[in-house]
Amino acid sequence: MSEKNIYELIKSRRSIRSYKKDSIDKAILDRIIDAGVWSASGKNMQNWRFFVLTGKSKDDYLAFSQKSWLSIKDILQKRLKPSLYEFTERFFYTLGNAPVVILAFAEINDQDNPQTQLGNVYLAINNMVLAAQYEDLGTCIMGSPLEVETEIRKFLKITRDDWKLVCGLTIGYPNHTPPTPSRQLDNRVTYLD
Repeated sequence: MSEKNIYELIKSRRSIRSYKKDSIDKAILDRIIDAGVWSASGKNMQNWRFFVLTGKSKDDYLAFSQKSWLSIKDILQKRLKPSLYEFTERFFYTLGNAPVVILAFAEINDQDNPQTQLGNVYLAINNMVLAAQYEDLGTCIMGSPLEVETEIRKFLKITRDDWKLVCGLTIGYPNHTPPTPSRQLDNRVTYLD
């Protein structure tokens, strides 16, 4: 376990798309998930629902990841350099060999704005990302599962209409070190007195 302060954790986080095949100790994974459930939530709803896929369930999920690639590949081909496009395509077909995939859902009700309820789940995911970073693990938050939500719901046997898929999260020991991305600061923050 590394000794990093919160600002170092935030600035050292990268989206990891290639993982070592090492499994994650269950106690470490439980700590990461626990960090998620201790996040803030509007009206203290704690309306997140997490499905943690490992082993065969994670391997079976790859079919959905591959299908989601077909929905977004044309957009990414226009935005990415050819080498990065190929790297990203490999990630979708293998999930970078991540040993764990978490699928995060929000239980949506009429007690608060749906956007706030979706945001609650992202707050929990962000806590998990930072906890994983603290544990020297890498993560990648994925919006692509939304492209195949209907199939994922069937795969997970979810019948409740009020549970909405928010994102996926891969977790594992990094097998690469992505470059530090530049930060876009112009016109992003406005201070008012």
